[in-house]
Amino acid sequence: MNYIIMDLEWNQSATTAGANPAIPFEIIEIGAVKLNSEKVMIDEFSALIKPQVYKTMHYMTGKLVHIKMAELKHEQPFEEVMERFLEWCGEDYVFGTWGPLDLTELQRNMVFFGFKPFMNGPLAFYDIQKLFAIEYGEGKERRSLESAIDFLNIEKDIPFHRAFSDAYYAAKAFALIKKKETLEHVSYDNFIAPPDKQHEVHVKFSDYEKYITRTFATREAMLSDKEIKNVNCYLCDKPSKRHTKLFSPTGKYFLCITYCEEHGFIKTKIRVRKNDVGRFFAVKTKKPVSAEDAESIISRYKKLKEDKKPKKISK
Repeated sequence: MNYIIMDLEWNQSATTAGANPAIPFEIIEIGAVKLNSEKVMIDEFSALIKPQVYKTMHYMTGKLVHIKMAELKHEQPFEEVMERFLEWCGEDYVFGTWGPLDLTELQRNMVFFGFKPFMNGPLAFYDIQKLFAIEYGEGKERRSLESAIDFLNIEKDIPFHRAFSDAYYAAKAFALIKKKETLEHVSYDNFIAPPDKQHEVHVKFSDYEKYITRTFATREAMLSDKEIKNVNCYLCDKPSKRHTKLFSPTGKYFLCITYCEEHGFIKTKIRVRKNDVGRFFAVKTKKPVSAEDAESIISRYKKLKEDKKPKKISK
């Protein structure tokens, strides 16, 4: 199996009114490095793309990547570049990117220009930025690519902020991810959410569990599903003592704290997502947390509960 370490540059409308919701970001450059199973570089891919949707360069894009629209007018359109890229990728490979966004926008562009997405469901890939944080940090901090390259003492022999150069440096960083337990932390691109139960994702890592649900017609139907509401301990599947109900501290996600006699405090987190055709799905994680972190969440729950109580009117 090979690794395709990829980076994209894209353009967008200079105005909100001029944006096409089906393709808010149009790819103008693809850069990639192919690594073999030993993480040795064996090939490279680089191509500029002729724009078909946004034909004026957004000022921030031009400033960041130093590409002018005049350079792109005589390049191949996306359809032709994508055909070449897919052929170059081959048959047996997994993607790697610095951060989680590129595969979503690549598949969005693919669908817009008449290609099928890579899978009929979430696409497994390596988020090298996350892997770097796990192997060299505490797992939470997300460094910029250049900062990571400096940390790893990798020679900076080509400029940053072009698709190929960023793919090249991401591949260099990926080659230095050595621990087997780090590489077990596969990420999933959810541009195509699971269309049915068969395509749902259930994966258990050394330190947490992830579940990506099928889609539902309404948010309410999703949140009432038995498996989504289940907060049993993910390590032993035994019912745990609830210290909170599922609650939403911000309106964007739901939390629940439970206590397992064998494995301690467990945090359940449910992020609600909506796909491009208006159906709802959830990304649910369960992980152990310290007593201190659990108490902090329990305190937030109690405060929200207290704030919702009707206030007594003093006479």
